[in-house]
Amino acid sequence: MLLDTASLYFRAYFGVPDSVRAPDGTPVNAVRGLVDFIARLVQDHRPDDLVACMDADWRPAWRVELIPTYKAHRVAEEAPEAGGVDQEEVPDTLSPQIPVIDEVLDAIGIARVGAAGYEADDVIGTLTGRAAGPVDIVTGDRDLFQLVDDERGVRVLYPVKGVGTLRLVDESYVREKYGVGGSGYADLALLRGDPSDGLPGVPGIGEKTAAKLLAAHGDLAGIMAAVDDPAAQLTPAQRKRLAEARAYVEVAPKVVRVAADVALPAFDAALPRSPRDPGAVAALAERWGLGGSLRRLLSTLPG
Repeated sequence: MLLDTASLYFRAYFGVPDSVRAPDGTPVNAVRGLVDFIARLVQDHRPDDLVACMDADWRPAWRVELIPTYKAHRVAEEAPEAGGVDQEEVPDTLSPQIPVIDEVLDAIGIARVGAAGYEADDVIGTLTGRAAGPVDIVTGDRDLFQLVDDERGVRVLYPVKGVGTLRLVDESYVREKYGVGGSGYADLALLRGDPSDGLPGVPGIGEKTAAKLLAAHGDLAGIMAAVDDPAAQLTPAQRKRLAEARAYVEVAPKVVRVAADVALPAFDAALPRSPRDPGAVAALAERWGLGGSLRRLLSTLPG
């Protein structure tokens, strides 16, 4: 089981009231929400391995170089320019909770894995490719639908409302919802664009048109080959729009598709049988008022 950690704690933050606070009054709604969600995931799905995948770089420079608008709208206005490091705009009461989340995961012994210059999506893509058995990816980000693969047992558990209700996303769901298989979702996404990630897409090519083009021509390469083939079945408007967007289409796949070959640090993916550092767990429970949530999570561990 691979957790898209930032996606989940953002959902926990907005799904759990900020009236959930530590003894000193500090909001801990994201921490409590995430810990409770992980407890439910472990209870319901009993994963052998559990990895919290992290954004070591939420807006990698190599993606921005290819598409400058990539996540540009999420950069905090006060982001420091020195060193070229952009800070993601995060709610004021969420930022202080993120280090606490890290401490909690470390104290329990749940692996936290990230890689310099890469997003959590890339860590997930790499670990999914390495996996010898079935994989459950837990994320609120549709971009990871591109990894769904029934043959390999790769599916997405997608929170529908907060982190309480999950939709199981397999190839049949992706095909029914978007008209493409899991492997075609990235091509669909780059053609239609995605305002939440700052991807412009091809003007005039919406989701339904993109799905029809992929069905007719197989994949993105097939579509662009059709642009240069006068006999290919494209409307004049489609041919014109795709031709004008050729520069974008050439670079977008590297931006949209998750990396599958990220060099990752050594880590132990096994779900811990008991907390790695019981003393730290107890201290965190008392300091942040997490006793109930941590007890629920610890009760699900196999030891």
